[in-house]
Amino acid sequence: MALSRRALLRSGAAVALGWLGAGGRVARAAGTQARVVIVGGGFGGATCARYLRQLDPSVEVTLIEREPRYLSCPLSNLVLVGERTLDAQAHGYGGLRALGVRVLFDTVTEIDPVARRVRTAGGTQLDCDRLVLAPGIELRFDAIAGYDAAAAQQLPHAWHAGEQTLLLQRQLAAMPDNGVVLISVPAEPYRCPPGPYERASLIADWMRTQRPRGKLLILDAKDSFTKQALFQSAWQTLYPGLIEWVRGSDGGAVERVDAAARTLYPGFGFNEHRGDVVNVIPPQRAGAIAQRADLSDASGWCPVDQLSFESLRHAGVYVIGDAAIAGKMPKSAFSANSQAKVCAAALLCALHGQALPEPSYANTCYSLVARHYGISVSAVYRLQQGRIEPVAGAGGTSPLEAPSAVRAQEAAYAEGWYASIMADSFG
Repeated sequence: MALSRRALLRSGAAVALGWLGAGGRVARAAGTQARVVIVGGGFGGATCARYLRQLDPSVEVTLIEREPRYLSCPLSNLVLVGERTLDAQAHGYGGLRALGVRVLFDTVTEIDPVARRVRTAGGTQLDCDRLVLAPGIELRFDAIAGYDAAAAQQLPHAWHAGEQTLLLQRQLAAMPDNGVVLISVPAEPYRCPPGPYERASLIADWMRTQRPRGKLLILDAKDSFTKQALFQSAWQTLYPGLIEWVRGSDGGAVERVDAAARTLYPGFGFNEHRGDVVNVIPPQRAGAIAQRADLSDASGWCPVDQLSFESLRHAGVYVIGDAAIAGKMPKSAFSANSQAKVCAAALLCALHGQALPEPSYANTCYSLVARHYGISVSAVYRLQQGRIEPVAGAGGTSPLEAPSAVRAQEAAYAEGWYASIMADSFG
């Protein structure tokens, strides 16, 4: 069974507090004040800012984020099918400000990782003792022939919550009764590994009553996916004949798109597919600002010391969340939250010259297969030979065979998990 969401959230907090001694506070010489700048106000950046202030209120923490409200991706698939509003995904930064975090709404245009200097579009320049980047992902519009930002206005990715979510919602509402929905899934790594399959499930749940003669096709670059047995068992039970999954080796890897014709083309030897609604989720890499700041490598992601999340390219700079190469941890909201706590403690240890103990890390992920049908996976991780690896026997997945009451309970847990992580990250 999956670990309790509250237990996992508490475990991350306990690790951070345990690193810094009883009471979770650090002693500092009188008259000194360290400055930390955090770029990116998602789950990783917000959590890091919050825990830095809680662990050491003497540290001056500035969080730079473009938007005054954060639109979260978890549960946003419910927005697509009218079960949740986009406003319900929005969260502000008042809780962080109440802790003394300086929140600056601006766009970072330049980072000097050697000088630890940040410049913004609004003309602000900030120098700091330590710099944390939580830039999330950038969609690779160069990875699939014919798919660029313009094509995304016809074939939405909806992989950033916001207008793209609403665009895909409108396209679903306008599709004919016998319409075809195509979902193209990239190879890993990408943000939220089970997200495309939850999306397919919830769209199928909607189609079952609203477009009963429709069809949903998942074209997958991979030959397997997370929670596959749980998803496919549920599809057979709930949506027989509605969802078809095509693995990469059978023609699921999309190489080219024709946005005007709403057509996806797999590799040589496989037939193209045309849809009435086409959701293309492209390959991804670390957020653009991390690329410009020389924090990523040839993979497109940011190598870090997985003990502390300090960059392996520039000392005193940390990268957390989706942008970081974090061993076996998936790119998820919970992973970012867990990494942020470890990073906050590691950063303070570095500032105060304290020894860096070995942390533990955690992840849990709920997926909705229908509005009242949930499944989950959870794991605890440790550092093994410098790499984050899962601890055998710690965590697990939902049972493959379970009564409907258990699935309904896990769906309710998903709502509780969301409320818990938002409170833990944003206050």
